[in-house]
Amino acid sequence: MSEIKNKLIGLFLAIIIVLSVGTLGYSVIEKWDAFDSLYMTVITLATVGYGETHPLSGTGRIFTIFLILGGIGIMTYIFTTLTSIVVEGHLKNIFRRIKMENDIASLNRHFIICGNTHTGMSIAFELKKTRRDFVIIVLNREEAQKLIAEGFNVVEGDATEDEALIKAGIKNAAGIFCTLRNDKDNAFISLTAKGLNPSIKIAGVQNETDGSIKNKLIRSGVDIVISPFFIGGLRMVSEMVRPTVVNFLDSMLRDTSQEDVRFEEIIIRDKKEIISKSIGDFKKIAGSSGVVVAIKRKAESKYEINPPDNVVLSEDDVLIMLGSSKKLGEIAKNLS
Repeated sequence: MSEIKNKLIGLFLAIIIVLSVGTLGYSVIEKWDAFDSLYMTVITLATVGYGETHPLSGTGRIFTIFLILGGIGIMTYIFTTLTSIVVEGHLKNIFRRIKMENDIASLNRHFIICGNTHTGMSIAFELKKTRRDFVIIVLNREEAQKLIAEGFNVVEGDATEDEALIKAGIKNAAGIFCTLRNDKDNAFISLTAKGLNPSIKIAGVQNETDGSIKNKLIRSGVDIVISPFFIGGLRMVSEMVRPTVVNFLDSMLRDTSQEDVRFEEIIIRDKKEIISKSIGDFKKIAGSSGVVVAIKRKAESKYEINPPDNVVLSEDDVLIMLGSSKKLGEIAKNLS
Protein backbone atom coordinates (compact mmCIF):
# COMPACT_ATOMS: atom_id res chain seq x y z
CA MET A 1 0.00 0.00 0.00
CA SER A 2 2.80 2.43 0.90
CA GLU A 3 4.58 1.58 -2.38
CA ILE A 4 1.49 2.59 -4.36
CA LYS A 5 1.09 5.69 -2.21
CA ASN A 6 4.70 6.69 -2.94
CA LYS A 7 4.14 6.21 -6.68
CA LEU A 8 1.01 8.38 -6.65
CA ILE A 9 2.77 11.04 -4.57
CA GLY A 10 5.64 10.95 -7.08
CA LEU A 11 3.19 11.53 -9.96
CA PHE A 12 1.57 14.43 -8.16
CA LEU A 13 4.91 16.06 -7.32
CA ALA A 14 6.16 15.64 -10.90
CA ILE A 15 3.09 17.45 -12.25
CA ILE A 16 3.40 20.24 -9.67
CA ILE A 17 7.11 20.71 -10.44
CA VAL A 18 6.57 20.96 -14.22
CA LEU A 19 3.65 23.39 -13.81
CA SER A 20 5.70 25.49 -11.39
CA VAL A 21 8.75 25.56 -13.68
CA GLY A 22 6.61 26.50 -16.69
CA THR A 23 4.72 29.23 -14.85
CA LEU A 24 7.90 30.69 -13.38
CA GLY A 25 9.70 30.48 -16.74
CA TYR A 26 7.06 32.43 -18.66
CA SER A 27 6.76 34.96 -15.84
CA VAL A 28 10.51 35.65 -15.90
CA ILE A 29 11.16 35.41 -19.65
CA GLU A 30 7.99 37.02 -21.02
CA LYS A 31 7.06 39.16 -18.00
CA TRP A 32 3.51 37.73 -17.98
CA ASP A 33 1.31 37.60 -14.91
CA ALA A 34 0.95 34.33 -12.99
CA PHE A 35 -2.40 33.33 -14.52
CA ASP A 36 -1.31 33.82 -18.15
CA SER A 37 1.93 31.98 -17.42
CA LEU A 38 0.08 29.05 -15.83
CA TYR A 39 -2.47 28.96 -18.66
CA MET A 40 0.28 28.89 -21.29
CA THR A 41 2.06 26.12 -19.39
CA VAL A 42 -1.10 23.98 -19.20
CA ILE A 43 -2.04 24.28 -22.89
CA THR A 44 1.58 23.64 -23.88
CA LEU A 45 1.83 20.47 -21.77
CA ALA A 46 -1.62 19.32 -22.88
CA THR A 47 -0.72 19.98 -26.55
CA VAL A 48 -4.26 21.17 -27.26
CA GLY A 49 -3.08 23.65 -29.86
CA TYR A 50 -4.99 26.76 -28.67
CA GLY A 51 -2.13 28.99 -29.77
CA GLU A 52 0.03 31.40 -27.85
CA THR A 53 -1.53 33.50 -25.09
CA HIS A 54 0.76 36.39 -26.10
CA PRO A 55 3.41 36.58 -28.83
CA LEU A 56 6.52 34.72 -27.71
CA SER A 57 10.06 36.01 -27.90
CA GLY A 58 12.84 33.85 -29.30
CA THR A 59 13.92 32.89 -25.79
CA GLY A 60 10.32 32.11 -24.90
CA ARG A 61 9.98 29.75 -27.87
CA ILE A 62 13.18 27.92 -26.92
CA PHE A 63 11.84 27.59 -23.38
CA THR A 64 8.54 26.25 -24.80
CA ILE A 65 10.41 23.57 -26.77
CA PHE A 66 12.07 22.28 -23.62
CA LEU A 67 8.77 22.53 -21.73
CA ILE A 68 7.04 20.38 -24.37
CA LEU A 69 9.81 17.79 -24.19
CA GLY A 70 9.50 17.79 -20.40
CA GLY A 71 5.73 17.44 -20.70
CA ILE A 72 6.11 14.43 -22.98
CA GLY A 73 8.43 12.85 -20.43
CA ILE A 74 5.99 13.53 -17.60
CA MET A 75 3.02 12.12 -19.53
CA THR A 76 5.04 9.01 -20.38
CA TYR A 77 5.95 8.59 -16.71
CA ILE A 78 2.31 9.02 -15.64
CA PHE A 79 1.07 6.53 -18.24
CA THR A 80 3.65 3.84 -17.40
CA THR A 81 3.14 4.25 -13.64
CA LEU A 82 -0.66 4.04 -13.84
CA THR A 83 -0.37 1.08 -16.22
CA SER A 84 1.94 -0.76 -13.81
CA ILE A 85 -0.49 -0.12 -10.93
CA VAL A 86 -3.38 -1.62 -12.92
CA VAL A 87 -1.43 -4.49 -14.51
CA GLU A 88 0.19 -5.56 -11.24
CA GLY A 89 -3.20 -5.64 -9.53
CA HIS A 90 -2.40 -2.77 -7.19
CA LEU A 91 -5.59 -0.93 -8.09
CA LYS A 92 -7.67 -3.95 -7.14
CA ASN A 93 -5.76 -4.18 -3.86
CA ILE A 94 -6.47 -0.52 -3.14
CA PHE A 95 -10.22 -0.99 -3.54
CA ARG A 96 -10.08 -4.23 -1.55
CA ARG A 97 -8.27 -2.48 1.31
CA ILE A 98 -10.71 0.45 1.28
CA LYS A 99 -13.65 -1.96 1.48
CA MET A 100 -11.94 -3.90 4.27
CA GLU A 101 -11.26 -0.75 6.29
CA ASN A 102 -14.92 0.28 5.92
CA ASP A 103 -16.01 -3.20 7.02
CA ILE A 104 -13.77 -3.03 10.10
CA ALA A 105 -15.12 0.42 11.01
CA SER A 106 -18.69 -0.93 10.95
CA LEU A 107 -18.01 -3.97 13.18
CA ASN A 108 -19.60 -4.24 16.62
CA ARG A 109 -19.21 -6.92 19.30
CA HIS A 110 -16.45 -8.50 17.22
CA PHE A 111 -13.15 -10.10 18.25
CA ILE A 112 -9.57 -8.93 17.82
CA ILE A 113 -6.66 -11.33 17.36
CA CYS A 114 -3.25 -9.89 18.21
CA GLY A 115 -0.66 -11.68 16.11
CA ASN A 116 -0.77 -14.18 13.26
CA THR A 117 1.07 -16.83 15.30
CA HIS A 118 0.06 -20.50 15.05
CA THR A 119 -2.28 -19.93 17.99
CA GLY A 120 -3.63 -16.73 16.48
CA MET A 121 -4.40 -18.31 13.13
CA SER A 122 -6.02 -21.35 14.79
CA ILE A 123 -8.32 -18.89 16.56
CA ALA A 124 -8.99 -17.09 13.27
CA PHE A 125 -9.99 -20.26 11.42
CA GLU A 126 -12.28 -21.32 14.27
CA LEU A 127 -13.97 -17.91 14.43
CA LYS A 128 -14.38 -17.99 10.66
CA LYS A 129 -15.98 -21.44 10.80
CA THR A 130 -18.41 -20.32 13.49
CA ARG A 131 -19.34 -17.13 11.61
CA ARG A 132 -17.86 -14.67 14.11
CA ASP A 133 -16.64 -11.25 13.04
CA PHE A 134 -12.98 -10.65 13.82
CA VAL A 135 -9.91 -8.60 12.94
CA ILE A 136 -6.28 -9.75 12.96
CA ILE A 137 -3.52 -7.30 13.90
CA VAL A 138 -0.32 -8.21 12.03
CA LEU A 139 3.06 -6.49 12.38
CA ASN A 140 4.75 -7.79 9.21
CA ARG A 141 3.57 -6.02 6.05
CA GLU A 142 4.02 -8.95 3.66
CA GLU A 143 2.17 -11.33 5.98
CA ALA A 144 -0.60 -8.75 6.41
CA GLN A 145 -1.01 -8.41 2.64
CA LYS A 146 -1.12 -12.18 2.25
CA LEU A 147 -3.92 -12.50 4.81
CA ILE A 148 -5.85 -9.64 3.19
CA ALA A 149 -5.61 -11.46 -0.15
CA GLU A 150 -7.08 -14.53 1.58
CA GLY A 151 -10.10 -12.50 2.65
CA PHE A 152 -9.30 -11.75 6.31
CA ASN A 153 -9.92 -8.39 7.96
CA VAL A 154 -6.43 -7.22 8.86
CA VAL A 155 -4.90 -4.19 10.54
CA GLU A 156 -1.21 -3.73 9.78
CA GLY A 157 0.58 -2.48 12.87
CA ASP A 158 1.96 -3.13 16.34
CA ALA A 159 -0.69 -4.65 18.61
CA THR A 160 0.97 -3.11 21.66
CA GLU A 161 0.20 0.40 20.38
CA ASP A 162 -3.08 2.28 20.79
CA GLU A 163 -3.29 3.18 17.10
CA ALA A 164 -3.46 -0.43 15.88
CA LEU A 165 -6.03 -1.41 18.52
CA ILE A 166 -8.21 1.60 17.72
CA LYS A 167 -8.05 0.80 13.98
CA ALA A 168 -9.18 -2.73 14.82
CA GLY A 169 -12.24 -1.32 16.61
CA ILE A 170 -11.19 -2.02 20.20
CA LYS A 171 -13.86 0.32 21.61
CA ASN A 172 -16.67 -1.74 20.04
CA ALA A 173 -15.08 -5.19 20.40
CA ALA A 174 -16.47 -7.98 22.58
CA GLY A 175 -13.15 -9.71 23.15
CA ILE A 176 -9.46 -9.73 22.32
CA PHE A 177 -6.98 -12.61 21.98
CA CYS A 178 -3.38 -11.85 22.99
CA THR A 179 -1.37 -14.51 21.15
CA LEU A 180 2.06 -12.93 20.79
CA ARG A 181 5.12 -15.04 21.65
CA ASN A 182 6.27 -12.66 24.38
CA ASP A 183 4.28 -12.69 27.64
CA LYS A 184 5.30 -9.10 28.41
CA ASP A 185 3.80 -7.97 25.12
CA ASN A 186 0.57 -9.84 25.87
CA ALA A 187 0.39 -8.21 29.31
CA PHE A 188 0.99 -4.77 27.79
CA ILE A 189 -1.76 -5.34 25.20
CA SER A 190 -4.12 -6.31 28.02
CA LEU A 191 -3.39 -3.12 29.96
CA THR A 192 -3.88 -1.00 26.85
CA ALA A 193 -7.07 -2.80 25.82
CA LYS A 194 -8.65 -2.38 29.27
CA GLY A 195 -7.80 1.30 29.16
CA LEU A 196 -9.55 1.73 25.81
CA ASN A 197 -12.48 -0.59 26.58
CA PRO A 198 -12.90 -1.48 30.29
CA SER A 199 -15.65 -4.03 29.57
CA ILE A 200 -13.73 -6.05 26.97
CA LYS A 201 -13.02 -9.72 27.65
CA ILE A 202 -9.37 -10.73 27.24
CA ALA A 203 -7.84 -14.14 26.57
CA GLY A 204 -4.06 -14.42 26.68
CA VAL A 205 -1.44 -17.05 25.91
CA GLN A 206 1.10 -17.92 28.62
CA ASN A 207 4.28 -18.82 26.75
CA GLU A 208 6.63 -19.30 29.72
CA THR A 209 6.32 -22.15 32.22
CA ASP A 210 7.00 -19.91 35.22
CA GLY A 211 3.91 -20.10 37.42
CA SER A 212 4.15 -16.42 38.38
CA ILE A 213 3.55 -15.39 34.78
CA LYS A 214 -0.11 -16.41 34.98
CA ASN A 215 -0.69 -14.17 38.00
CA LYS A 216 1.04 -11.27 36.27
CA LEU A 217 -1.14 -11.70 33.18
CA ILE A 218 -4.25 -11.77 35.35
CA ARG A 219 -3.16 -8.62 37.17
CA SER A 220 -2.65 -6.92 33.81
CA GLY A 221 -6.31 -7.55 32.99
CA VAL A 222 -6.31 -10.92 31.21
CA ASP A 223 -9.53 -12.76 32.04
CA ILE A 224 -8.57 -16.13 30.55
CA VAL A 225 -4.97 -17.40 30.65
CA ILE A 226 -4.18 -20.39 28.44
CA SER A 227 -0.91 -22.33 28.69
CA PRO A 228 -0.21 -24.45 25.58
CA PHE A 229 2.01 -26.72 27.70
CA PHE A 230 -0.73 -27.38 30.25
CA ILE A 231 -3.40 -27.91 27.58
CA GLY A 232 -1.03 -30.18 25.66
CA GLY A 233 -0.43 -32.32 28.74
CA LEU A 234 -4.16 -32.71 29.40
CA ARG A 235 -4.70 -33.65 25.78
CA MET A 236 -2.07 -36.39 25.90
CA VAL A 237 -3.66 -37.90 29.01
CA SER A 238 -7.11 -37.76 27.41
CA GLU A 239 -5.83 -39.47 24.27
CA MET A 240 -4.43 -42.24 26.44
CA VAL A 241 -7.32 -42.88 28.86
CA ARG A 242 -10.45 -41.76 26.95
CA PRO A 243 -9.62 -41.93 23.22
CA THR A 244 -13.21 -42.36 22.02
CA VAL A 245 -14.34 -39.15 23.70
CA VAL A 246 -11.36 -37.30 22.24
CA ASN A 247 -12.08 -38.65 18.77
CA PHE A 248 -15.71 -37.54 19.09
CA LEU A 249 -14.69 -34.01 20.05
CA ASP A 250 -12.08 -33.93 17.28
CA SER A 251 -14.68 -34.96 14.72
CA MET A 252 -16.68 -31.86 15.64
CA LEU A 253 -13.69 -29.59 15.22
CA ARG A 254 -11.94 -31.10 12.22
CA ASP A 255 -14.33 -33.23 10.17
CA THR A 256 -14.92 -31.34 6.92
CA SER A 257 -16.81 -34.17 5.22
CA GLN A 258 -20.07 -32.97 6.76
CA GLU A 259 -21.49 -29.79 8.25
CA ASP A 260 -19.40 -28.52 11.16
CA VAL A 261 -20.80 -29.38 14.58
CA ARG A 262 -19.93 -27.38 17.68
CA PHE A 263 -20.80 -26.83 21.30
CA GLU A 264 -22.19 -23.30 21.49
CA GLU A 265 -23.32 -21.07 24.33
CA ILE A 266 -26.48 -19.06 23.80
CA ILE A 267 -26.81 -16.14 26.20
CA ILE A 268 -30.40 -15.10 26.81
CA ARG A 269 -30.45 -11.35 26.38
CA ASP A 270 -33.29 -8.87 26.87
CA LYS A 271 -35.39 -10.17 24.00
CA LYS A 272 -39.18 -10.10 24.44
CA GLU A 273 -39.65 -13.25 22.39
CA ILE A 274 -37.32 -15.25 24.67
CA ILE A 275 -37.49 -13.85 28.22
CA SER A 276 -39.96 -15.72 30.49
CA LYS A 277 -40.45 -18.39 27.83
CA SER A 278 -39.67 -22.05 28.45
CA ILE A 279 -36.87 -24.09 26.96
CA GLY A 280 -39.56 -25.88 24.97
CA ASP A 281 -40.60 -22.55 23.44
CA PHE A 282 -36.96 -21.75 22.70
CA LYS A 283 -36.56 -25.10 20.91
CA LYS A 284 -39.49 -24.19 18.66
CA ILE A 285 -37.77 -20.91 17.76
CA ALA A 286 -34.38 -22.58 17.24
CA GLY A 287 -35.92 -25.40 15.21
CA SER A 288 -33.51 -28.19 14.34
CA SER A 289 -30.42 -26.05 14.95
CA GLY A 290 -29.18 -28.11 17.89
CA VAL A 291 -29.70 -29.92 21.17
CA VAL A 292 -29.86 -28.14 24.54
CA VAL A 293 -27.23 -29.97 26.60
CA ALA A 294 -27.25 -27.83 29.76
CA ILE A 295 -28.32 -24.52 31.27
CA LYS A 296 -26.44 -22.21 33.63
CA ARG A 297 -28.42 -19.71 35.66
CA LYS A 298 -27.02 -16.20 36.12
CA ALA A 299 -26.88 -16.44 39.92
CA GLU A 300 -25.60 -20.03 40.04
CA SER A 301 -22.21 -21.59 39.38
CA LYS A 302 -23.52 -25.09 38.63
CA TYR A 303 -24.90 -26.41 35.35
CA GLU A 304 -28.21 -28.24 35.01
CA ILE A 305 -27.61 -31.08 32.57
CA ASN A 306 -30.37 -31.97 30.07
CA PRO A 307 -32.90 -29.47 31.46
CA PRO A 308 -36.60 -30.28 30.94
CA ASP A 309 -38.69 -28.30 28.45
CA ASN A 310 -40.73 -26.59 31.17
CA VAL A 311 -37.73 -24.68 32.60
CA VAL A 312 -38.44 -20.93 32.26
CA LEU A 313 -35.67 -18.76 30.81
CA SER A 314 -34.47 -15.57 32.48
CA GLU A 315 -32.22 -12.78 31.26
CA ASP A 316 -28.51 -13.71 31.23
CA ASP A 317 -29.18 -17.45 31.48
CA VAL A 318 -26.72 -19.42 29.35
CA LEU A 319 -27.79 -22.41 27.26
CA ILE A 320 -25.11 -24.92 26.24
CA MET A 321 -26.10 -26.38 22.88
CA LEU A 322 -24.68 -28.95 20.48
CA GLY A 323 -25.42 -28.59 16.79
CA SER A 324 -24.68 -26.91 13.49
CA SER A 325 -22.01 -24.24 13.96
CA LYS A 326 -23.58 -22.07 11.27
CA LYS A 327 -27.12 -22.17 12.64
CA LEU A 328 -26.12 -21.88 16.30
CA GLY A 329 -23.73 -19.06 15.44
CA GLU A 330 -26.57 -17.14 13.81
CA ILE A 331 -28.81 -17.67 16.85
CA ALA A 332 -26.06 -16.53 19.22
CA LYS A 333 -25.44 -13.44 17.10
CA ASN A 334 -29.13 -12.53 16.96
CA LEU A 335 -29.47 -12.80 20.73
CA SER A 336 -26.27 -10.87 21.56
